[in-house]
Amino acid sequence: MSKTTRATQTLAKAGVSFTVHSYDYDPGAERVGLHAAEALGEDPSRVLKTLMAEVDGKPVCCIVPSDREVSMKKLAAAFGGKSANMMKPAEAERLTGYHVGGISPFGQRKNVPTAIEEAALGEALVYINGGQRGLQVRLAPKDAQAALKAIIAPLIA
Repeated sequence: MSKTTRATQTLAKAGVSFTVHSYDYDPGAERVGLHAAEALGEDPSRVLKTLMAEVDGKPVCCIVPSDREVSMKKLAAAFGGKSANMMKPAEAERLTGYHVGGISPFGQRKNVPTAIEEAALGEALVYINGGQRGLQVRLAPKDAQAALKAIIAPLIA
């Protein structure tokens, strides 16, 4: 497994301090984020999942703790929209250039508005997908926010 991806290259180019962590990805895992947390020996609140969605038909990216669910109502509100829905996996892959299970918010093919769950900022360090299945980057949530120019909002149900 390569530890250099578009995501890690984007972070390095932005001067973000991060470390790379790999684990054995299980394609049969019911919840990829929880599997990653368990494999890394981390609390699921520190292992964030990257989800692609649409707000009023426009693509957005949201980053939330792996043990929580996104509130579509809160997601829409965060982007000033009326409705939100999860993006179809094939569309998420086409838009980001990453495979489902390895979608990173960093280095996506097309930059889209991004929101990070406000609770994540209570952690000193978080894990976010590094651009391939079984690869996570660990960094300060404020650094992730800055690199992504992300908004911070309440997103979880």
